Amino acid sequence: MGRWISKEIQLIRKKLGNWKACRFILGNECCERLAYYGMSTNLVNYLGDRLNQGNVAASNNVTNWSGTCYVTPLIGAFLADSYLGRYWTIASFVIIYILGMTLLTLSASVTGLKPSCDKDSCHPTTGQTAACFVALYMIALGTGGIKPCVSSFGADQFDETDETERKRKSSFFNWFYLSINIGALVASSVLVWIQMNVGWGWGFGVPAVAMAVAVVFFFLGSKLYRLQKPGGSPITRIVQVIVASIRKSNVQVPADKSLLYETVEEESQIQGSRKLEYTNKFKFFDKAAVKTQDDNIKGLTSPWRLCTVTQVEELKSIVRLLPVWASGIVFSTVYSQMSTMFVLQGNTMDQHMGPHFQIPSASLSLFDTLSVIFWAPVYDRIIVPYARKFTGHERGFTQLQRMGIGLFISIVSMITAGILEVVRLNFVRKNNYYDLKYIPMSIFWQVPQYFLIGCAEVFTFIGQLEFFYDQAPDAMRSLCSALSLTTVALGNYLSTMLVTIVTKTTTRGGKLGWIPDNMNRGHLDYFYWLLAILSFLNFIVYLWISKWFTYKKATGHPQ
Repeated sequence: MGRWISKEIQLIRKKLGNWKACRFILGNECCERLAYYGMSTNLVNYLGDRLNQGNVAASNNVTNWSGTCYVTPLIGAFLADSYLGRYWTIASFVIIYILGMTLLTLSASVTGLKPSCDKDSCHPTTGQTAACFVALYMIALGTGGIKPCVSSFGADQFDETDETERKRKSSFFNWFYLSINIGALVASSVLVWIQMNVGWGWGFGVPAVAMAVAVVFFFLGSKLYRLQKPGGSPITRIVQVIVASIRKSNVQVPADKSLLYETVEEESQIQGSRKLEYTNKFKFFDKAAVKTQDDNIKGLTSPWRLCTVTQVEELKSIVRLLPVWASGIVFSTVYSQMSTMFVLQGNTMDQHMGPHFQIPSASLSLFDTLSVIFWAPVYDRIIVPYARKFTGHERGFTQLQRMGIGLFISIVSMITAGILEVVRLNFVRKNNYYDLKYIPMSIFWQVPQYFLIGCAEVFTFIGQLEFFYDQAPDAMRSLCSALSLTTVALGNYLSTMLVTIVTKTTTRGGKLGWIPDNMNRGHLDYFYWLLAILSFLNFIVYLWISKWFTYKKATGHPQ
């Protein structure tokens, strides 16, 4: 039987998966991200120019919507892990995504749906505003079935029990993130320019077409994909362990852990999952795997009374991930400033490249993208082999070390943004430019803060993708990928909360506050210092979490 399984695995390795399947996944992700960033990068300006929203309202609406885009993956992940599998979840949710992109394009281009505008301003009706937001939140739902599944689906194409394929899988996450940023590069340069110079209808129409191309890429590779079967509801299994542990709260856990309940078969009873080895933490949950006389009801073992060690370790794995997950929220708050405060800061500066061409402020995010495109292959091809000589680790750095480096760089990016704003405001005061729309200071002074965030992304976000895939139980990988994405959601919501609190606090007594509509009379630098302090405190806590963390150990092959 064992030989037959081994031959079957070898046959799968030869015919399916690996890089030949991942080409289609990377192409799909590149086009899908082009569509997403082509719409979201400049959204704060669309809401301000076409829907007549002020800086605070537009900024908060963008971060609220972005946050929702990173919460809905929990829905898609649950369906993927429990019932549909990753392939069919992606295939189903792209329909909602394309419908949302189509409606957004129509709301910006079709008479009656798009706001009427004169030379000074636009005059959106309630219905037109509603159509725009319905489209945006349809997109948020559609992306919820794609975001948590694509990276995990790509990693599924490599067998981590095979040393050669395990190394390829580690490289896959770097190239996956690189493909995201190639799409983002086109979005932040070409598409933002189209939106600001040609029109919003074309600016949103091109991303809609890109999304259609992404779908074609995905289905072209269908015959080459390795598909993992869904393992049933992970939420149910988690609740079963908790209920069984509480029921047996008075039961003594044996000193010999081999006496804890586990199936005798080589593979786990959970579809698509390997067995997990016992870990010596969160011992209360071990009670769920202690066999007692009352566990058999009518000759059958109830999973609400007795759980396997693997099932208990699934829950422990999730609990271990939570502190690391929480440490990513502040980083995501810093990251979200690229589509809000960085754009508003750039709106006040000289955007000329030569005498005739102007670069839209939102397009400066292309320097973040260029930074990622530069650092991702450099990390994979130069930093990892060099670091491997000193650390002895096959990946150069552990995943936790990699994320920690990114967190530190994010602090530097906020300090850099704050210093620029101090210089900008001093320039305004010195020359009395308070009411000047564009001060004579080049927008390209923003490049360092964008470049630093891009560098931080390569370490933190890619490390996070790989970490949550590796440390997730096999049958919970979509769910854990979605969990990692919720840090972006909560980071956006935290940004909204901070902006709201700061605005209410600093506008008391009739003051303009830190973030007024006229940024020359505000103190955006104070907001950047606040984020730098929060990032530093978060980094200190993360160092403690990293020392405490225990990596999972799995045995056998996933089914």
